[in-house]
Amino acid sequence: MQLFKLKTTIDQFDTFADFAKAFNLGEKDLVITNDFLYEPYMKACNLHCHFVMQEKYGLGEPSDEMMNKILLNVQGKDFERVIAIGGGTVIDISKLFVLKGLKDDVLRAFDRQIPLEKEKQLIVIPTTCGTGSEVTNISIAEIKSRGTKMGLADDAIVADNAVIIPELLKGLPFKFYACSAIDALIHAVESYVSPKANPYTELFSEAAWRIIIDVFRQIKEKGEEYRFEVMGKMIMASNFAGIAFGNAGVGAVHALSYPLGGAYHVPHGEANYQFFTEVFMTYECKNPNGRIAELKQKLSKELGCTPEEVFVEMDRLLSALISKNPLHTYGMKEEEIEGFADAVLATQQRLLANNYVALSRDEIRDIYKKLF
Repeated sequence: MQLFKLKTTIDQFDTFADFAKAFNLGEKDLVITNDFLYEPYMKACNLHCHFVMQEKYGLGEPSDEMMNKILLNVQGKDFERVIAIGGGTVIDISKLFVLKGLKDDVLRAFDRQIPLEKEKQLIVIPTTCGTGSEVTNISIAEIKSRGTKMGLADDAIVADNAVIIPELLKGLPFKFYACSAIDALIHAVESYVSPKANPYTELFSEAAWRIIIDVFRQIKEKGEEYRFEVMGKMIMASNFAGIAFGNAGVGAVHALSYPLGGAYHVPHGEANYQFFTEVFMTYECKNPNGRIAELKQKLSKELGCTPEEVFVEMDRLLSALISKNPLHTYGMKEEEIEGFADAVLATQQRLLANNYVALSRDEIRDIYKKLF
């Protein structure tokens, strides 16, 4: 049984210019990024790469329509490397562009209508502190025609290099910073209770949540500006969490968030945040004596509370950073609860397989009801 795998080389540079020089960026490179990153960090380097600004093809979370528009733009271009510089949207899009045989529709890959064969090198530079996608084999996209998100998990889309450049996080607004960091925390915690967890993944899960919770407590005490002092630590914690969930997986928190995110365009980390503690309290009700007891014991030390208070204290800490909202405030309607529960069971079995304990349809529905 395989316990652990990391196919990606991890590099770190102080500045984007240092990276560009070391990797000899040039005309054989396709760079997918955002204009708000290109202007301050890349423009002055006068690179001869083919640049694609993701926001010109659609806003928000990645979708198959957005990917297909970019696919049309780059058809016929001669490039050997795909370089993703951005958050989760840019990274998830870029992963598809290393595959052979997409033609004009990325659904060919998501539906596995083609053999998944990598023909380009992939370099990923995350510019948030949450996705962890730079070290996973997963790409997520909203499939517009189906009204939900789908995940593609295959080693063909694993990055060859993940590059950490803390300066690229400086312009990240606090809400996006907080949501992405909470997402990383959820990656660490969900992967810890996964049936696939093992001593190797536990090392990365614990290292990640230790850093993230400490930084959150410091921000609560010192204010939002404190984050600029620890950008390097937080992007490293996100990377640790990505390594953990890339091997052990994430479960129901992510699975339940996808219908909400897909239907109402709620950013990924923010959507996950709404379900985090409620899912874990449901787990605890079903089996309080397994891995979740170990988790609570360890988190209690980081949160400064008793094990019994862990999920309440976690909510208290996270809500000091950004508010937790009833699902109806995003536009969700009460009559959609049943359909969302059905959608989770129909489309998210890949994630539900990683649950601490199995959740029935009624239990999934009841979580939506409690949070509505």
